[in-house]
Amino acid sequence: MCRLFGFRSIFSSQVHSSLVGANNALMNQSKFNPDGWGVAYYLEGTPHIIKSAQAAIDDSLFERVSGIVSSQTVLAHVRKATKGLNNILNCHPFQFGQWVFAHNGNIKDFEKYRDQLIQRIDRKYQRYLLGDTDSEVIFYFLLTKLEKFIDGKIQSHLLLREVMEKTLQQLIDIVGPYSPKAGDPQKETYLTFILTNGKYFVAFNGGQPMYYTTHKNKCPESSTCEHYEYSCENKITNGRVNHLIVSSEPLNDENVWFKTKPGTMVYMDELMKFSVQELNLKA
Repeated sequence: MCRLFGFRSIFSSQVHSSLVGANNALMNQSKFNPDGWGVAYYLEGTPHIIKSAQAAIDDSLFERVSGIVSSQTVLAHVRKATKGLNNILNCHPFQFGQWVFAHNGNIKDFEKYRDQLIQRIDRKYQRYLLGDTDSEVIFYFLLTKLEKFIDGKIQSHLLLREVMEKTLQQLIDIVGPYSPKAGDPQKETYLTFILTNGKYFVAFNGGQPMYYTTHKNKCPESSTCEHYEYSCENKITNGRVNHLIVSSEPLNDENVWFKTKPGTMVYMDELMKFSVQELNLKA
């Protein structure tokens, strides 16, 4: 089972603690997820991605990158391979244009469904299928549907939710339902992922664990931070927040973490409007 980390903030912040310094930082999680890593971050609206096929904990580049990155949007992943070789082409996040994607899961009997899925991917994306993972195929499947349903600029997280719900239902109609109970990713279908274009941010619990946090018990900078708001120390389930972190596991004790149920999608739009919804997906 891979591990995911996603971060969205109203202002540029460093993520070294979450990736390296925290008790349950992504680097430590790579002990059990040793098949490569990747970090995507946005600068002036453009995604930058650094990947390696080494285990993050054994790769000095991971710690160096984690110490440098300061961004409003970050997506990081450590991989435990279920499909595909251990090489850089199969490392997450995957990227096309402004969109980046990381997956924690598996499509059971993927080879049985691979051709059907690829046939439903727009030809302009098919040429960029460079690796041999189910995750990369899912990414381009999602992009094809996003482009089909959304003409130009996304107008709200509600529209994005509608599109993602339709798209996931189409995916499930092909490959079958995901397992709602976390287990061996080699034997079951799991569709947990994070997708972002730097402004809009979507995270879906497709059977593997996913937690989120938008506030701390007590913000140490509350008296001096110019961005401090009520939401920094209080729970908001549908409204504007300053920060969102999504992770496969809680990373520290200073943030208040919420465990999501399978079928839950977490959204954020370009104005930092945040919401949590349970999708009505049918097997």
